[in-house]
Amino acid sequence: MKYLLPLIALFAVSGCYEDTDVTLHEAGVYKGKPDSHVKSYEARADILARRFQQVQTDR
Repeated sequence: MKYLLPLIALFAVSGCYEDTDVTLHEAGVYKGKPDSHVKSYEARADILARRFQQVQTDR
């Protein structure tokens, strides 16, 4: 029973933890992974043009 109060206090304080890692960003620089499903700008433009023609033919 005498270990219960310190255990509860430790558990309550552990909920106040905040990660202090800092992420630095550079303006205009994308550092993420490249899109794997689109090979090039031209391929993406072709896919979007075909989609547009599929839905806009009635207008």
